[in-house]
Amino acid sequence: MPEAVSALPLVSEGRFIVQDSLHVNKEQYHGAVLLDVQLPLRLDCYIAQTLKLMSRSQIKRRNLKAVVNAKEVKLSFLVKTGDELALAWDEDPPCDLMPEDIPLNIIYEDEKVVVVNKAQGIVVHPAAGNWSGTLANALLWHFHQSASHTGPPASIRPFIVHRLDKDTSGVIIAAADIGTLNFLQNEFKSRRVRKTYIAITQGVPKEERGLIANYITRDKKTRTSFTVSDTTGKFSVTGFRVLKSFSVGGSEYAFIRLQPKTGRTHQIRVHLKYLGCPILGDAIYGKKDKNFPDAALMLHARRLGITLPGNATQSVFSAGLPARFKGVLAACGRGRGTLLAFL
Repeated sequence: MPEAVSALPLVSEGRFIVQDSLHVNKEQYHGAVLLDVQLPLRLDCYIAQTLKLMSRSQIKRRNLKAVVNAKEVKLSFLVKTGDELALAWDEDPPCDLMPEDIPLNIIYEDEKVVVVNKAQGIVVHPAAGNWSGTLANALLWHFHQSASHTGPPASIRPFIVHRLDKDTSGVIIAAADIGTLNFLQNEFKSRRVRKTYIAITQGVPKEERGLIANYITRDKKTRTSFTVSDTTGKFSVTGFRVLKSFSVGGSEYAFIRLQPKTGRTHQIRVHLKYLGCPILGDAIYGKKDKNFPDAALMLHARRLGITLPGNATQSVFSAGLPARFKGVLAACGRGRGTLLAFL
């Protein structure tokens, strides 16, 4: 059962993972109620529908405890704007993660973080259909072998801070402990992280540079994909610049630099489809290409700028141009524009 949350320090707004006295992971949320819906609203509905921390069934299963304005309350409590919340619940039990000797391209490592150039085709976290062979399995093996990460084997666990799709390659960062995880996740949540991606698209945007800002929501027809909306979903912003454009066999292509300001699932892929220029090799949002029929997803996390714990300035980590990009660019020839902005 979670420990009483009335004594939890209201350090800052947001979601955190902590450890109790038995070193069991608990999750917490602190914040003020901000509502633009009709009041009053049941606390469990606010948690599920507005905060979207978990579903109402998960609330019961994970033993959530709630304190509102320093007083422990039931889930049926009616909240109002300005109420101060402190929530704590059991973390979902992880699957039995097994270390696997999978080669890693490590960009940077210290006792708190490891930054990896993730290969295309590797899943980040174990999930249905991919219980092994993931980046998490590889990092666990690496942590067990590394002198930088000490402690009992059972206490060593990689905490991957953000996501990359299976077929997206490039820079990804993981934490070696819960404190570092919370710090880095707060950097992402506060949008202080600078992310740069590169992509090769089918078609060339009408504008050389611009900002895409709209809502992304789950596609009603295909629940595994997403689409843009003018009114519903999660607000999403991506900046882009066309670095080079090409014409091959009567088809147009573009080499584009992208800087997402938000981090929605499939955001860049959805936004480029919205521009009418889906990513080459995108089996979900694009179409098979006559010139490059065997192309894999041409999306790469090129650079990550983030402040590490204990540092006053951002560190910048880069992953070079992948071989699959070099092959397509070579086939495209010189084209129009310059790659200097990429370099």
